[in-house]
Amino acid sequence: MATTAAAVWGRAEQQDFRARVRGCLLGGAVGDALGAGADGLTLAQTREAHGPDGLTEPVLAYGRRGAVTAATQMGLFTVDGLIRAQVRRDTGAWHPPTDVHRAHLRWAATQRDWGPDERRKDNGWLAGEEWLYARRNPSRACLTGLGDELLGTLDKPKNPEAADSGALVRSAPFGLLVGWEPQLVCQLAVECAAQTHGAPAATLAAGALAVTVHGLARGGSVEAAVARAVELLADRPGHEPVTEALAAALGAVREGAPDAERVAGLGADEDRAEGQLAAAVYCALVGEDVRHGLRLAVNHDGPSSVTGALTGALLGALHGETALPPAWLAELEGRATVLELADDFSMEMTQGAALHSATEASPGWLARYPRG
Repeated sequence: MATTAAAVWGRAEQQDFRARVRGCLLGGAVGDALGAGADGLTLAQTREAHGPDGLTEPVLAYGRRGAVTAATQMGLFTVDGLIRAQVRRDTGAWHPPTDVHRAHLRWAATQRDWGPDERRKDNGWLAGEEWLYARRNPSRACLTGLGDELLGTLDKPKNPEAADSGALVRSAPFGLLVGWEPQLVCQLAVECAAQTHGAPAATLAAGALAVTVHGLARGGSVEAAVARAVELLADRPGHEPVTEALAAALGAVREGAPDAERVAGLGADEDRAEGQLAAAVYCALVGEDVRHGLRLAVNHDGPSSVTGALTGALLGALHGETALPPAWLAELEGRATVLELADDFSMEMTQGAALHSATEASPGWLARYPRG
């Protein structure tokens, strides 16, 4: 894509793409932060604490309002890995799963270290952001899967039984590769999910989310994007839990007014990847606006930050960043970092040829995203 960027991307297309990338990454973070206030609480406890409507605004979590969880942290490192893959392609090395894995190993270091280690020459700028060095309820499978440098693959996945949403919540950025065909986006997301989660439903849910975001980032509807995801999963072994969950989400739209019980019935109450994906798709479909969709997504007994992050990523990719609640953005932890990374990703994907090639490169860009 980098070699044809100048011919493919007009100014209006670049601006639309950047708005959707910003929307996806900021939306995921905003939904994550909203849901963090209800993590560990039942719906009854949430309503008791915040009123009959449950959680309607960001509240204190991890000592501040607007705090994000590991879902946002890992998603940012996914983006970092995708940029690095494009930059490293100039060297003749082209294996995006490896670059994403290396990025997630840098995230894993943030969960162990006190702060950025300047001796690590491949850190780039993102791993130098001190606010990321905080443990915010990461999936156990993510920690163990990234506990050594061995690359999990589809043939030999890490944590073969892990079926939770830990891989799913970091997978929306794959869908922002709008220059790729959807089947390749799906394959990359599935391969990278297997680096920590081996259960078929966990890996295929990650692929389905990536394809859905891909359709939205290309300007399509939620329904059409989900239909494409279901179509691409149909030939993959073990797809049934995911495709059935997505079918249930689409069907629930016609079953009456949205409420917490309907969201829970789709699987939001349990930390299983397919149920979290289905609940998020439903909330994105029935939300009157981003605020309503996110409030619907986080009020249930399950991992609210997960459902919120997934719903926010979908709605942000669909509508762009200007549709996000300004007051929620104003308090969002790490907003400047998310924006900076989003804009770097957009610039790399649309104007990469002006930043680097096999013969020359911007020193500043390589300092931010070392080829390693």
